[in-house]
Amino acid sequence: VVYLVVFHLSFVMFVWSYGKTIFTSPATPSNEFCLSKADKEQYEKEERPESQQEILRRAAKDLPIYTTTASRAIRYCDRCQLIKPDRCHHCSACDVCVLKMDHHCPWVNNCVGFSNYKFFLLFLMYSLLYCLFVAATVLQYFIKFWTNELPDTHAKFHVLFLFFVAAMFFISILSLFSYHCWLVGKNRSTIETFRAPTFRNGPDKNGFSLGCSKNLREVFGDEKKYWLLPIFTSLGDGCNFPTRLVIMDPEQLAVSSQNEPAKSSVANQSFPTRPLSESQNRLLSGDCQWVETGPEEENVKSG
Repeated sequence: VVYLVVFHLSFVMFVWSYGKTIFTSPATPSNEFCLSKADKEQYEKEERPESQQEILRRAAKDLPIYTTTASRAIRYCDRCQLIKPDRCHHCSACDVCVLKMDHHCPWVNNCVGFSNYKFFLLFLMYSLLYCLFVAATVLQYFIKFWTNELPDTHAKFHVLFLFFVAAMFFISILSLFSYHCWLVGKNRSTIETFRAPTFRNGPDKNGFSLGCSKNLREVFGDEKKYWLLPIFTSLGDGCNFPTRLVIMDPEQLAVSSQNEPAKSSVANQSFPTRPLSESQNRLLSGDCQWVETGPEEENVKSG
C-alpha cells in the first residue's frame, strides 16, 4: 500500500509540474515599456544611433530600469519594439521578449522564465525523485539478474533496461537540478551566468542577489506550504526587481562613478532613477548581503 501511494504521488506531482512548465505562457513586458506611437515613428526615422538612444532615454526616464547594454545604451528590442525591462531577453524560438528569461528548453518546448521558473525547478525535483524511486525498487531484481537468481524469462531484460534508464536519467537530472539550485541561491539566470548584467557602476554578476534566503523567497514566495506545489507564488511582477544599486546610497554611487575613467562617449548619460518601494517588493526590507562583483564572458545560447 505504501509503495503504491508513494509511486502515484510522485508520478502525479511529476506530471503536474511538467504540464505547468509546458503550458504556462512566457510572461512578456507590460505596455508601459512600449514606445508611444510618436516616439516609435521618430525612432524609425532617425539613422544615427546617438539620436535613437536619446529617444529611448527620454522614454525610459520614468521606468524602473537599472541595467543597460555593455556599451551603456538603453536595452531595446527592435523585433518587439519595446524597451527591455531588467533581466528580460528576446527568445528567437518563441519570437517574444520573455521576463527574467533563463533559457529556451527544447524538452518542454517552451521558454523558462519568470512565469514558469518555479514549475521548471519542481519538474526537475520530482523527475529526480521519480527516477530514484524507480531505480531503488528495481535494484533488488537487478542484483538477482547479475547473480543468476532471476528466473530465465524475457522480463529480466526489461528489468535491466528499466534500471539503466532510471539511473542514467537520475544522474543527468541531478546535475541540472543542482546547477539551478545554485542559480536560485545566487539569484541569477542561466543567461546572467554567462553575461553579467551591466549596472550604472559596471557589470555585476551578483547585482540582483539579496542573500540566499531572500533569493529563495523571490522564486518560491513567502508561504512555505506552497513551495512544493506547482502553483505560482513567485514575488514581484517580473518587470522590476530589487537590486543592490537601489539599496546603495546614490551619493556613494556618484562618487564611485567619478573615480572610474570614462569607457565610452555615453558613459555619463542619465539613467532612470525611480527606486522600487517596499510595497512593490517585500524583499527590499531588511539588510542584504553581497561580496562579489566583476564582469563575465558574453556567450549565450538558447537551451
